[in-house]
Amino acid sequence: MKRIILICVAALLITGMVFAGGKKEAPLGSEENPIVWSFVPSGDTEQISSGAKAVAQMIYDKTGLYIETSIATEYAGVIEALASDPPSAQMASLATFAYVMAADRGVAEAELISVRYGTPFYNGQIIARVGAGISKVEDLKGHSFARPDPISTSGWIIPMLTMRAAGVDPDRDLTEIVDAGGHPAVVSAVYNGDVDAGATFVDARSNIEKDHPDVMDKVAVIAVTADIPNDGLQFHPSVSKEIREQIITALLEIVATDEGKEAFKKAYQWTALERHGDDFYDPFRQVLQAAGLKVEDLM
Repeated sequence: MKRIILICVAALLITGMVFAGGKKEAPLGSEENPIVWSFVPSGDTEQISSGAKAVAQMIYDKTGLYIETSIATEYAGVIEALASDPPSAQMASLATFAYVMAADRGVAEAELISVRYGTPFYNGQIIARVGAGISKVEDLKGHSFARPDPISTSGWIIPMLTMRAAGVDPDRDLTEIVDAGGHPAVVSAVYNGDVDAGATFVDARSNIEKDHPDVMDKVAVIAVTADIPNDGLQFHPSVSKEIREQIITALLEIVATDEGKEAFKKAYQWTALERHGDDFYDPFRQVLQAAGLKVEDLM
């Protein structure tokens, strides 16, 4: 009997150690198990990180929820963080195509869409170095091209469809496709002559204008894409409705304050937030369908 009692006590002690020391058992949003909010590198990483951390602190001040922010090196990294088991990220701010990819894998659910310049949509642009002999999309044949990321909506997916519609096959007709690692980096690559052309959001040229005041003269916009849904806030399906509502309510209040606007602008140039679900992205899915493509075709 003593042996049985000792075994039971030992089992209880081990179980207690697991619950006390194991991160998984701590409530999501606690200091021991913070909610990870993963961002993509759409601009200057240090600036995004600073603004994101400020927003996370404001969320904590309003809800008591601990938010840990992280900046991925690429869009796919955020999706994999959401798809891991258990997920290593519970919140994300994915651009359109990356979100659709994550949603199709069942690891992300849209809740908020960002607003910039008064609209929840944005546009991509195809740019070219002045003097490279490129004035329209058809002229891209025989030239090198930079993109921020292979699954960037404005920096590759929509421009790629635009090229195909103009009779330019990126795989055959471009001499080189360079992954620059961000929208400002694409502009820099075109400006410096590392590539002849590229694609970014409108107007990423302003991101390097401080260091290169003549960028608007040396890098020309040759095409602007159709409207694209803005990035926003998505949750992993495992995050409870209660926690989601706390965070959503807090963010809508934060973005309405001067301090919040400053932090959001610093991170992602967000000026407001709107509630939108997955169906907000249906027009983009229809664009892919009209082009005879599926998400998995572009992965």
